[in-house]
This record gives sequence, structure tokens and C-alpha cells, in this order.
Amino acid sequence: MTTRPPFAPGSLTWAVGIEDTCVYPPDGTPPLDEHALTGHDEVWRDDLALAGKLGATAVRYGVSWPLAHPAPGTFDWDRLDAVAEYAVDHLGLTLVADLVHYGTPRWLPGSFADPRYPDAVAEFAGALAERYAGRITHFTPLNEPVTTASFCGLRGIWPPRRTGWDGWTAVAVPIAAGIARAARAIRAAQPRARIVHVEAATQVRTDEPALREHARFLAAIGWLPTDLALGRVTGEHPMRGWLLEHGADPGLLDRLVAEPAHVDLMGVNYYPDLTPRALTTAGGDVLQVAHDRGALGLREALLGFRERYGLPLVLTETSVEGDDERREAWLTESVAEVRRLRAEGLDVRGYTWWPLLDFVDWSWAAGGANVEEFAVARTADDGSVDIGPAPPLGDPSAGKTPFLRRMGLVRLREDGDGRLERQPTRVADGYAAHAQRLPEEDAR
Repeated sequence: MTTRPPFAPGSLTWAVGIEDTCVYPPDGTPPLDEHALTGHDEVWRDDLALAGKLGATAVRYGVSWPLAHPAPGTFDWDRLDAVAEYAVDHLGLTLVADLVHYGTPRWLPGSFADPRYPDAVAEFAGALAERYAGRITHFTPLNEPVTTASFCGLRGIWPPRRTGWDGWTAVAVPIAAGIARAARAIRAAQPRARIVHVEAATQVRTDEPALREHARFLAAIGWLPTDLALGRVTGEHPMRGWLLEHGADPGLLDRLVAEPAHVDLMGVNYYPDLTPRALTTAGGDVLQVAHDRGALGLREALLGFRERYGLPLVLTETSVEGDDERREAWLTESVAEVRRLRAEGLDVRGYTWWPLLDFVDWSWAAGGANVEEFAVARTADDGSVDIGPAPPLGDPSAGKTPFLRRMGLVRLREDGDGRLERQPTRVADGYAAHAQRLPEEDAR
């Protein structure tokens, strides 16, 4: 049987991702390192072997930039050397290197707003691409720029802990510059490398006439980091004036137009119960309330990215939280929708369940406080609806195991010694059944 290259035209590559958020704040507050928190640091060989056993041929894999680049010009490749050799040479997996997943090295005290950031990430990207030429050929310069700008620039959750739309701009524009610089550095080291740009889909609606303009604004914000990185924010762009009003450097905007990122694949992240938001007012505040749009939202997300950017698509993250039955249903529904879209002629080249393993909620590093930007609607026994933040992850009344998000194909379960055991679920079996179909069955 002939093995097609990953993400080849006409084929569907089956992938998984291992949650790899890696934030090491320079102020000494607790780090958020998912590879450490989930025990992946200790059993990474088993985790990667399991990905292959389930039929995945590609893995989105974090390279832990804050740890691998401890000082300017200094790199620690020991872990990644072993991972790359085992995953690629022994297991035959394609690694899609996730260079930046919400965190920067501690020697950048200003994080994404530090003046040295674009040069720093380009240095790292170029060095990594040169070292792993022939082993790692697919690269994501930065995961979810719009989410990064929200957590780091708008709401002050992670470094540089800026707030407001001035803060958002101070983070988003350098992020875009870093993506462009990193992509060029990768291609200089590996001319045939493939750049997989990964962004979270933004879906905002409202039934309140007074909020319709704000919904349109948030939709525009959702596109803006990618527009910046791809050099689309010219003088005619409807958001350029807004960026300048909020402190963007006009020279940097011009450089992004002149020297944009050139990407090969457009990765789209969509979660059916988290991505779609309804705008409403509650207690005098405007809230984004998450709600489930299922496959309709997935279709809208993929078609929207294709219409705007015209690039081949990869579904780079999807899953849903809940019991096996709920997650099995979403696996079936989402795979069917991807196959329908491909049959209709949409160039979708990959399906990624994220994450392979359950993971530790981001609220862990915030003492249990919910850090998400969205609210949830809860129906009481009397039928009344209360809108507010999701309950803390450590709250047993919420019916959740403290801090563990049940979204993986593989369940994490604490053993008696505090270690996290891996327990494949029925959803893993379902994923394997889809992924292990003959390649020609997924070819167009």
C-alpha cells in the first residue's frame, strides 16, 4: 500500500494533539506546563506510541519554547532530540511542531509585547528547523493568535498581563510579526518546509439589536491577527484605523504588508460547545455565552476560513467535554461533516482530535479561578436561567474531577500514588475505526 505524504491534496490525514500549553511567567507565579502536569514528560514514549496505535499518522506536538530556549542564542534540545527520533524514525509519525503555545521564555520580561519578541521567536524557529531538517518538516509558528491576544493582552491572565484593547493591540501586532518572521526563518533553514497556521474560529451572534454592532466588531477581531500575519492589513483594511487608534506602530503594520507570512495550510480550531458565542446583557455587563452549534458551526467555520483565505484546510483541533456517549456522538458527527464537505469539493486535508489525553484546566495556575472569557447559561430546577461564569474546576458540585478536563480520547485517572494513568476510552476505539480506514476511502 502506498503511503501518501501528510496533508496531501485529495487525502485526509488523521492527527491528534497532545495538550502543550507552556507558560512560565517571569514574575515567579506558578507555571502552566501541560506536559509536566499530565505526566507526559515521564511517559512520552507511551503517549506517542498510543497515538500511532490509534491510527493517527500526524501529531501536533509542542516543543516547549520557554524551556528549549533558556537564553538568547542558547538551546536545550535533549528532550526534543529523543522525541523526534522516536516519533519519526521509530513510529513513522509526522510531527507538526507547535513552536509557541501561549508562553515565551522568561528572559523576555515583556513576553509578546517585548521589543525583542519577533527576533527571539525567529531565532528559535530557524534553529529548530535547521536542527531537525529531514525529521520535522511541518511547523506552526504560534497556536491561536486570537486566543493568545485575549489571554495575554485583553484580559491580563498570562504575561505580559496587558488589559483592554490597547493591551490587545500591543500583543496581537507583535504576535503577527513573530509569525511572519518565524515562517521566513523556517523556510531559510528548510526551503520545502510546510507552515501550518493555526487559529481558533470565532463565531459571535446576538438576538439583541443593541449588541449587533459589537458582535460584528468581535467577528472582525477574530480575523484580525491572521489578516495581520498574512499582510492583509493595508491602508484599505477596515480595522487598520482602529489598530492605529489603539497604539499600533504604523511602521510595523507596513512591514507586515511588505513581508507577510506565507503559509501552506490553514488550521482551524473548533469546539462545538465552546466556539459559538451568543452576546447578551446580564447585570449591566455584555457577556459572551457559549452554546452548542454542533456540525453546523463546524461547517460555517471551515467554509469561512476557505472563503477568506483560499488556502487548503486542516481541522487542527476539535473535541467536546463530557462522558463517552457525548464525545462519541461528536466524533461521529464531526467526521461525517468533514467528509460531507470534502465530497462537496472543500479542500480539507486533515482531522485532528485535540487532545489525545485529558488535560489540566488552565484555572489550575489561577488557584481554581475560572479564566475563560465566556459565560455559561444554567437552567435551575424551576426552569429559570442563570447566566454567569462556569463553576471553578475544583468544585465537586459541578460534577467535575478537580482540574481535569474530560476531552481526550484517553482518560487520565489518578492512581493511589498520585500518578496519572492512561485509560483509552470507547471514543479512542471510534477514532481508530475512522483513522484506520483504507486511505483510498478518504480520497477524493
